[in-house]
Amino acid sequence: MGKFQTQIRKLGIYTSGGDAPGMNAAIRAVVRIAASKNLETVGILSGYLGMLDKQFIELSPRGMGNIIQRGGTILKTGRAPDFHKPEVRKVAAENLKQAGIDALVCIGGDGSFRGAHALWEEHRIPVIGIPGTIDNDIYGTDRTVGFDTAVNTALDAIDKIRDTADSHDRLFIVEVMGRNSGFIAAWVGLAGGAEEIFTPEVNTTVDKAVDRIREAQKRGKKSSIIITAEGQKPGRAYDLADAIRKKSGLDAKVCILGHQQRGGSPTANDRILASRMAGAAVETLLKGDCDLMVGTEGNQLVLVPLEEAISHEKKTPLDYIHLANQLAT
Repeated sequence: MGKFQTQIRKLGIYTSGGDAPGMNAAIRAVVRIAASKNLETVGILSGYLGMLDKQFIELSPRGMGNIIQRGGTILKTGRAPDFHKPEVRKVAAENLKQAGIDALVCIGGDGSFRGAHALWEEHRIPVIGIPGTIDNDIYGTDRTVGFDTAVNTALDAIDKIRDTADSHDRLFIVEVMGRNSGFIAAWVGLAGGAEEIFTPEVNTTVDKAVDRIREAQKRGKKSSIIITAEGQKPGRAYDLADAIRKKSGLDAKVCILGHQQRGGSPTANDRILASRMAGAAVETLLKGDCDLMVGTEGNQLVLVPLEEAISHEKKTPLDYIHLANQLAT
């Protein structure tokens, strides 16, 4: 945790990395709560790219109307690979100081928080992080903004796919997002009644999946759903379908849900979570505390050092996958 004495008059806010439903709700809450504390808010467009290109815009409470229900981010987002270089971060810090920005609220994931932590460590720019990522893979928080919406978007699609699977007595492999994280796959697999769940962290084999499907067929089950996280590249589901066909002769249909999981109107849970986290972020900065992430523990908000959040790995709970396997009878 960092401490600072500078009085905040102008607050900067940016979204970085992948977009997530609920980011707009967080932006709205930061701007309006800051205004109630007599603070100005500056929006930084396209994340760290906007810091480097001086893409700063004034944000007003009235300008935040009619955005709480919108997916994506009105501030846009982007990735700045060069931001890992100290000399590039120095340019960003100088631009922020020239614009009169006294502190920052960063809405994003692990990579975004690494940049935020470096701005405090190297240039003493106070910053608070709000975890915004559909992957729910940030250490130190039970939930991230966007995760609930992504799960419900995927689940809605899977419910529709199951209708077709049942009508045709088919095996479907549904690929959800999650390059390094299996949270979406685990939650959706359990909620959607999947027969097997493949995640980056869990070493489930094709042989085990085939055995499980065969056992289900012996019990009279005619259709099955397998959920897989995309892994290191989208299209993993096609590789699984091919491997299952070669092992067993079963013909598996593939459905890749893709980026639709990032979009759409955020659920009530994500709007409320984003608003609560945003309020805590502004209040924490006004107390002179920074270099922290606002997270959740149960239903309570907690403050977690950014260094801790970015230096630990959050594991998908295996009990969700184990329970899903038990229930797939």
